[in-house]
Amino acid sequence: MMSTLFPALNLNKDEPLPSFTVSELNDWALITMIGADKKSYLQGQVTCDVVSLAQDEITFGGHCDAKGKLWSIFQLFHHNDGYALFQRKSAIETELTEIKKYAVFSKVDISISDEILLGFTGDKALEWINQHTDSNANVRVSKFGTFAKVSDTQWLLVTTDDKKEELLSLLSEATLCDEAIWSLHHIKHALPQIDAPLCNEHIPQALNLQAINGISFKKGCYTGQETVARAKYRGINKRAMYLLSGLSEARPCAGDAIERSVGENWRKGGTIVSAYRFEDGHTLALAILPNDLDEDTQFKLQESIWEKVELPYSLNDE
Repeated sequence: MMSTLFPALNLNKDEPLPSFTVSELNDWALITMIGADKKSYLQGQVTCDVVSLAQDEITFGGHCDAKGKLWSIFQLFHHNDGYALFQRKSAIETELTEIKKYAVFSKVDISISDEILLGFTGDKALEWINQHTDSNANVRVSKFGTFAKVSDTQWLLVTTDDKKEELLSLLSEATLCDEAIWSLHHIKHALPQIDAPLCNEHIPQALNLQAINGISFKKGCYTGQETVARAKYRGINKRAMYLLSGLSEARPCAGDAIERSVGENWRKGGTIVSAYRFEDGHTLALAILPNDLDEDTQFKLQESIWEKVELPYSLNDE
């Protein structure tokens, strides 16, 4: 049923993207957190500043182990009577176990939500949202659920099955399609994510979390803070996430290895985070690579040569 309602959208590299699409985000999920101690508990677990998060704002954040390795990357916002952490579904069971580890000592209830997640993308998505909400904020409560701004061209709607039919009847202007278009926007904005193959492998700076305001260096202690702080102040981080472009026979997957040139030879250079493949074979990917490579370094994936594309934000510290 969902494949008929949200069919694949076949795009070539040089085609303009649809101005307004809606997709069901089956590869994403929410962890919700409610209870009297939710703010203080979460503040001690994650890289972002939960205490200063306004009711109508959204922020990137990460949850690390004691050594600073990421269990998850999420976007955090207020939802219903608590918090919602929007993240990849493939790693969410592991993340739930880890983030609940100390919850027995606090008045907090943490669970995976069964709500429906819809992704609104494109330049005209905001026009529709503005017409159906009473706010101009980045997080908005409407009769359909909670809207949260993920990027300049992406909005998340957290809704329920009983509201979906009415909602879909009002979306005649939108192209309904599968969630690959959401991935494309996510990659174009160079937004990091953690799927199961990358879980507990990298520190936050290796996925550029500091560059998108996902790390607070002024808040109090949290799990993994010592490593994250050393990476900033002592320069121990040797990796970053970059945007790459090339040709592929099949869409690369999270965890795939990409090679880099070393003289006339090739060796493993990094790891794919996410990728989108156009119908004509052109592919965009985010990859974790050494952050000290020469400018003329080449990359190889699926026997094709890949090149770096400029990131939409700076990796230079303030």
